Amino acid sequence: MSTPPLSVQLYTVRDAVTADADAAFTRLAEIGFRSVELYDFVDRAAQYKSALSASGLTPSSAHASLLGKDVVPVFEAAKSLGIRTVIDPMVEASRWEKSDDVVAIADELNGIAAIAADLDLTVGYHNHWWELASAVDGTNALEAFADNLDPSVILEIDTYWSAVGGVDPVGLLERQGDRVRFIHVKDGDISRDNTKQVAVGSGRMPVLDILAAAPSATRVVELDDFAGDVFDALADSVAFLIANGESL
Repeated sequence: MSTPPLSVQLYTVRDAVTADADAAFTRLAEIGFRSVELYDFVDRAAQYKSALSASGLTPSSAHASLLGKDVVPVFEAAKSLGIRTVIDPMVEASRWEKSDDVVAIADELNGIAAIAADLDLTVGYHNHWWELASAVDGTNALEAFADNLDPSVILEIDTYWSAVGGVDPVGLLERQGDRVRFIHVKDGDISRDNTKQVAVGSGRMPVLDILAAAPSATRVVELDDFAGDVFDALADSVAFLIANGESL
């Protein structure tokens, strides 16, 4: 089975994007990426459209807050940029502690998904560590949430935060199966200290087992922070993944 092309979460190089978006996108393309997961794309739609065109990159997906928001401008911007999947990147930790709150989050996202479907868009959710660390209904809050989602809503599993939250990412991916359409591929010392994240393949994460557990999910490389040149870390990540059978 062929694997989807590698993508990269643009937030990884946020400082470079702020300084010069065109140059940042070009450097990502030079590393070998052909697609990118956008963030903050509503306010930066024109800037991103120019940078995508100049670099030859295409959007694999994008992050935008959806719950409790007016989703019309979000979806309009997504359509203008050729984004097909919009992923809510975070719901605050306090809302994952009680079953009723978790069900309410799922219900709201299901409603948003119905709006998106009319525009030929897909919506999803991206986890942090707290959804996995919190237990409701006899399981972790993320999987309790998934049990209440409409089949049209997808998951982007951040495998690193799953491990930090105390849930084996390999088992999580296997249990969630085809609902997982994207995975964040990250490495580090498996702590909440973002500066301890490192190039994929040089930390403690079972990266190859993770990739094998989600063969059809788009791999999105990400570092939340890095104590060095983040473009070097991305280049090293790509080299490791390509050497282990992934494709650009």
